[in-house]
Order: sequence, then C-alpha cells, then structure tokens
Amino acid sequence: MPRPLRAEFPQPKLLSTTAELAALCQRLRAEPFVSIDTEFMREHTYWPVVCVIQLAGADEVAIVDTLAPGLNLDPLGALLADPAVTKVFHAARQDIEIFFLKFGDVPRPLFDTQIAAMVAGFGDQVGYDALVAALTGGEIEKAHRFSDWSVRPLSTAQVAYAAADVTHLRAVYEKLRARLEQEGRLGWVAEEMATLADPNTYRSDPETMWQRLRARTTSRRFLGMLRVVAAWREREAQRLNIPRQRVIRDESLLELAATAPDSPAGLARVRGISRGFAEGRSGASVLAAVAAGKTVPESQLPKVEHRGDGPRPSPALVSLLKVLLATKSEQHHVAPRLLASSEDIERLASEDEPDIPALRGWRREVYGADALALKEGRIALGVAGRRVRLLALEPADRAVNRGSPQAAAHGG
Repeated sequence: MPRPLRAEFPQPKLLSTTAELAALCQRLRAEPFVSIDTEFMREHTYWPVVCVIQLAGADEVAIVDTLAPGLNLDPLGALLADPAVTKVFHAARQDIEIFFLKFGDVPRPLFDTQIAAMVAGFGDQVGYDALVAALTGGEIEKAHRFSDWSVRPLSTAQVAYAAADVTHLRAVYEKLRARLEQEGRLGWVAEEMATLADPNTYRSDPETMWQRLRARTTSRRFLGMLRVVAAWREREAQRLNIPRQRVIRDESLLELAATAPDSPAGLARVRGISRGFAEGRSGASVLAAVAAGKTVPESQLPKVEHRGDGPRPSPALVSLLKVLLATKSEQHHVAPRLLASSEDIERLASEDEPDIPALRGWRREVYGADALALKEGRIALGVAGRRVRLLALEPADRAVNRGSPQAAAHGG
C-alpha cells in the first residue's frame, strides 16, 4: 500500500478536462511558485509520451491525465510562461524538454532542486528521496517508480505516489531556498540554471549527434562519414518515432562509418545490420547518405583537436589540483563536480589560464583563483587538525617550490 499523505497535504484531484485544467492554472498563477513533475514513457519511442503531469500549489495538488480524450494543455502553457510564478522541478532536464517540445519554449522562471542541493552541499546528483528525507523527514514511496503510466485507469496508489512527489517538492524548495539565501548562494544557483533555461539545450541538431559517440580517431575523413551517418540515424529515428539505438546501434554506426559500404551486400556485412534492413527502404536511404558523405570536400570535414600536441600536464600537479578541489568542496559544502570538471583540472594543469567554467564567476572565487595560485607556487597545501589547509608561501619558499609541484604537497 502507498504511504498516505500527511494530514496537512491536500488530497490530490485527478483532472481530465480542459475546463478543469484551465481553472486550476488560473488559480496557480496567483501563487509565487508551483511545483511540477511529469510521468512519461520513452522506452519505445523517440519522442517522449507524456502520461501524467503533476502540479502543486499551496492548497491543492492536481494530477493531470494528459492522455484524456480532448484535453488541451494550452492553459498549462500559459502558466509555464508566466514570469510571476517560479516553476520548481527536481532533476528538471527531461521535464523541461517535454514542455519545450510541446510549447516551443522553456518554463520561466525555473528552479531545479537537484542543482540547488549540489550548491548547498548535498553531493553530486543527490536522489530526490534522499533529499526529501534530509530536509523534511518525509519518505517517498518507491513502488510505483517504474509503473506503466500509459495504462488507464490510473490506480489510487499511482495518484497518491504522483501527488506525493510534487507536495514534498514544495517543502524541499522552501527549505533549500531559505538555506541558500542565508548563505548568499542564490546567485550561484541562478548561474547554474542558465543552461536549463536556454532553449538551445533542448534543440536536437542531427548534425552534431556524431560528437556523442566520442570516436577515438584523428581521421577527419572517418569523422566526416560518422557525422553523415549519425545525422541520418537521428532523422530516421525521428521519422519513425523510435529510439535511435533501434535504428542502428552505436557500435554498428561506428563500423558503418569506417567501412562506408556502397551496396546492400556491403551494408549487410556491417555487424548488427540485417539483410532485410540493408535491402529495404532504410538501407537504401543510409547508402545514399554514405555516398553523399564520400563527396564532402576536405575543407568541410570536422576539425580534429590534437590534444597531444600541447604540453602534457604533470600528474602530480593534477593530483594537487584535485586535492584542492576536495578541500574547497569540504570547506564550502558544495559538490566537487559543480566547482570543476576533470577536463577543467586537466586544462588548469597544462595551460596558463584556460577559458573554463572553473575560472569564471563564483567558481573562480571559490576554487579557480586558488587553483591558479597553487599552480604558480603562491600557496601550498598542508595538514592541520586532520584537515587540509591552504598555506601562503613567502617569495623564498616559492623559489624553492617552483617547478616542483610535488613539494607543495608537503607544505606546513
């Protein structure tokens, strides 16, 4: 049985008509914020199939049956576009993508409690149930997490589960926001929300899909062919409305780019591609794409970054920068991944002052500036009271340590 909602939680209402949705959204537009979640299916389709949308205000919780015949979601679109109402999500990216595809824009303004939790020191990508438990003492029922939300009618247990998600989210938001406001970190969260709020985040460009495959090669001709066939696969998946891996799997796509077959027989020899596919409409279409890829002039092929041509970062310096990252994360109670990525640290170790997120905005204040100082020998790392501390170095000490990043590790 699902865990019942606490007494102060309003009982959820199941909405299935446009009139009910319009009335609800009109009431919610008078509130400062609304918590939102979705339940969708995507296992068998390219485009997400939204089955349920949950909305919670201060005094009401609604479960919108998006599969109800004749339901028009335009009133929801107006609520999501209302600049006076903050839209609160947890791990918002897929939810926002759904609304972007439906309404052509992202909800504004928005607040993602997963990002806020990382800024508040709850670690990398904290789970929603763990966050609810830590901040509210509540518990999220997990039994319906993998329900088939497309089946109708929705059960009482499913409705209760869906409602609890957005009701707990209100309390999580209020506590996180108060905590971050007290610590002066709301500006940090705003910077992180910028990517989520950018419509370009949700525009799928078939011509860039090849970059996701991370092919380990410097052959521009191969990468050019990979770009062509990956773009073909993306468009074909969209046309058929099936997951891209069901068109051609990644490993088969890489082999296809490498072999560049010119006939159905050659295409059928690619691992994972059947003769029926090779001889059918899709096979003819991909062979045409391969033929076009062979004619792309050299000047239009992808440019290859020769990372190995630059100076190799010192492993000891990389290690020191990682220790500093852990120290700063501990000191400021913020997730390490939010301060600097592995790529940031590699570039910090090998370039004078690279153009990376770790050296911009609040990240520079918290981590980046001291990372540069550590690299330049102006500070060292030491241990005091079983904690790592930053130690300022005098000019004479800097001269001793210059060129020897390992020495800084023994400071103090």
